[in-house]
Amino acid sequence: MSILSSIDPFAKPNSQNQITNLNHNNNKGKKFPPDPIKIEDIVKLLCACQPLKPGYSAELSALRLRALIATLWRTGLRISEALALEERDLLRQDMAIVVRHGKGDKRRLVAMDEWGWQELENWLSVREHLPHGPIFCIVRGPSAGVRQLSDSDVRRQFRETARRAGIYRRANPHSFRHEHAVELWREGIDVYTIQQQLGHARLDVTAIYLKGIAPVELLEPIGRLRRPPMMLVTSMV
Repeated sequence: MSILSSIDPFAKPNSQNQITNLNHNNNKGKKFPPDPIKIEDIVKLLCACQPLKPGYSAELSALRLRALIATLWRTGLRISEALALEERDLLRQDMAIVVRHGKGDKRRLVAMDEWGWQELENWLSVREHLPHGPIFCIVRGPSAGVRQLSDSDVRRQFRETARRAGIYRRANPHSFRHEHAVELWREGIDVYTIQQQLGHARLDVTAIYLKGIAPVELLEPIGRLRRPPMMLVTSMV
C-alpha cells in the first residue's frame, strides 16, 4: 500500500515522479535504535501462522513461517544466516547450530533451547518430503525444496502476518535478534557470551543491542548481588 492510499484510498499521484517517490524506500541505509519485539507480540505472530487458503502448500508455508520465527527468536540469527541453513548444520545432540558463513564470512556455533528445537523439528518432519536443499526453502513450483526462501519474501510474510495478528509496530526479522540479546542478559548470560552467540566482532555492538533495557534494570544486579569485602567487615568488628 502506498503512502497516499493509506491516507486516502481514492487519492492519485499527479505525476510519474510522485509515483517513483512513493515507491522509494526512504528507510534504506538508515539505522534505527534497538527495537526488541515484545514476547506477547511473538506469541501473536506464532498463533497467526495459519494456512491462508486450502491446500498442502499453504499448510507447508504456515509451518515453515512458524519454524523460522521460532528459530530467529531462540538463536538470534541474522535472517541471511537462518535462510542459508542446511540440515548438516543442525547439531541436535549438542543443542547447537553451525553458521558456516556469518557476517564477514565468519563461522560460529550458536545454541538453541529445547522449545526452539521442537518447533524447528515440526517443520523438518514435513520438509523431508521435499527435495534436499536449504531448510527454509520454497514449497511450490519446480524449485520447491531446492531454492531457499528469499529475504524479501520473508519480510513480506512478516508484515502480512503481523497485520493479521493485530500488531501495529515494526515486526521484522532483526527485531527477534534484539529480543534474543535482551532475554539472554535478563537470564544472567554474560555480555561476552551474548557477543559470541550473536557473532558480533566488537563488544560495543552487543552493548547497543542492550540499550532497550532500562538503566534501573541494568544496575539492579549490583545492588542485589554485591557483598561487602570480608576484609572491611572483619576490621570493623
